[in-house]
Amino acid sequence: MKRLILISAAMLLGASWMAPSAMAEESIGNPENGRVIFENGVGDNVPACASCHGAGGLGADDMGTPRLAYQVQKYIWKQLEDFSTDKRMDNTMYQMNDIAKALSEEQRRDVASYVHSLRTPFLGSDLDQMIKDGEEIGTAYKGQILVEHGIPSRGISACMSCHGFHGRSAGNMFPAIGGQRYVYLKHELEAFRAGHDTPSSEDDASRDNDPQAIMRNIAVHLTDADIANVAAFLTSTRAVTVGNPGAPHR
Repeated sequence: MKRLILISAAMLLGASWMAPSAMAEESIGNPENGRVIFENGVGDNVPACASCHGAGGLGADDMGTPRLAYQVQKYIWKQLEDFSTDKRMDNTMYQMNDIAKALSEEQRRDVASYVHSLRTPFLGSDLDQMIKDGEEIGTAYKGQILVEHGIPSRGISACMSCHGFHGRSAGNMFPAIGGQRYVYLKHELEAFRAGHDTPSSEDDASRDNDPQAIMRNIAVHLTDADIANVAAFLTSTRAVTVGNPGAPHR
């Protein structure tokens, strides 16, 4: 029994938002070419992705950049395509639109394929340190209620209905939102909420590139507290647990 418990604990710690490579879907691009772009950039117009998203693709709360490591590759590819056509506006670093336009479609596929291949361990944003630094952080257990059950009476669907257990993704175009950076989660939910009434073509603080306005129709019902609570819960979730050990298939 002790050995079983130790093995289970090791699986949890080792998971840290990584899944066995055997579970990875077929690549949509060349990950090695994507690695070169991610680490070195391309010419004068495309800086290294790692300069903002980190060497392991984990993003940074102080820059507001998301974790890209092991993200759904089709989702990353779609976002790069949307940036390249201004369907999505970069309202964080104000660089992604120009960067995506400077990449070819093949290069965008390659980058998406590479970041999907990253298995960099990540334990979520350091909320304790953020609180010490004077930031107001949401309450995780309140966010868990929204993530797992939603609030139907307020028009809020459970996040896991599309994003899977602990936000680990249900595959295809639904991104992994569990283990994501707190600042990024909060920012994007606020952007979707703004995008419900104001298109990004009129205000780049809005985001409106979600298929069938799924996220906008949910986010518009979220309060500031709801958003902070959801972000606080999701950033610290794990893709697998003892009771739900199946690795996500993306």
